[in-house]
Parts: sequence; C-alpha cells; structure tokens
Amino acid sequence: MPDIETPGGQASLEPRPFTLPTKQGPVDVLLYDSPGAKAGVLLAGGVGGGFDTPALRLYPRLGEELLKHGMSTLRLRYRHSTGLAESVQDVLAGVDFLVERGMERIALVGHSFGGAVMIRAGVRSAWVKTVVGLASQSYGTEPVPELHPRSLLLVHGTSDTVLPPRCSQSIHERARGHKELEFIPGAGHVLNEAAEPLFTRVRDWLVHELRG
Repeated sequence: MPDIETPGGQASLEPRPFTLPTKQGPVDVLLYDSPGAKAGVLLAGGVGGGFDTPALRLYPRLGEELLKHGMSTLRLRYRHSTGLAESVQDVLAGVDFLVERGMERIALVGHSFGGAVMIRAGVRSAWVKTVVGLASQSYGTEPVPELHPRSLLLVHGTSDTVLPPRCSQSIHERARGHKELEFIPGAGHVLNEAAEPLFTRVRDWLVHELRG
C-alpha cells in the first residue's frame, strides 16, 4: 500500500503486526503508525474474536484516516474473546504499548462485548481520555460512573436484535460528566446500515477529544 503524508512525516497505510508479551500470554495487534504521534486510538471488536470490525471496515478506515491527523491506531485481537477480565488485561497491555511509543492521550473504541471491555479498561488507565462504545452490551459496565472525567460516546442502532438499544441507554444513564448517546434509526447490531455517517461521527469525536 502507498505511503501517506502525516504531520510527523511519511507513514505507511499498511498496518504493522506486533505481538505483545504479557503475563497472561501473547496479544496480537496491528499498528497504524504515525511518526511522533502523541495521541493514539485502540480498537477492538466483540465476542467473535479476531481482528473483527463493525460497520463495513470501520476500524481499518479509522486507522488509515487518523494518520492524516497525526494519530496512531492500534487494532487488537483478544486472547480469549469471551473473557471480560482477560480482555480488559489485553487492552491495558495495548495502552501500555502505545504509551511506550510516546503517546500521551489514548482513546478506546469497542463494539458489542468490546464496549464493556473498553469502559472497564478506561477506568483503570489515567492515559485514557475518551471511550467509544458501539452497540455496547451493558453487562460488565458497572464501573462506568468511575470513567469520569474521561468522556464517553455511545452509539446504538434502533433495530439491534442482539443487544437492544436500552443497553446503551442504561450505560448512559449511569455515566457521569461529558457523555453523549446517539441512536441510529434502522441500524442493526453490526451497524452496516450506517457505515458512512458512523465513520464520520467516530472520527470527528476522536479528533476532537484527543486534540493536544
């Protein structure tokens, strides 16, 4: 893939694979590396595992697009995609990886099961400035009041038959501080129906919340 010009110089649109060694085992990640980045975004999916993505390639699109804004992006594959506590540890290892590369402001984005993972991880890291939950489950989000002063964006499709919109509504009601909830009419759990507006919404939120 061709290179792209970023505020810190040339960067490749092709993500670089890394394996993060942790006490729990290796965690596979893909890094869209913006030279000299001070802001980073960590993306992870749901119980399907792998490097899955909602909304028709939302995650790789964000990885490529955010390079233009001088931001690095890390896509993460959970070791065990149904284990909440273990997945939180995976995400925290990813945050440490970004911080070790010089990043000072981190955003966490998770879909479905990943929404709960990111909320729990966000509470535990002072480097995290914002969390985005896409069609998030409510189970496991009990600590969400502690996310403050980090900001929170929740997006949910009104036609989600896997996790009903009230899941995000419940999270929003319990969250404190700067929080936003958006329902997308007619969108299902994977949010494919709203891929383009969702991409714009999440990109703009991340750029705004991670500005230096």
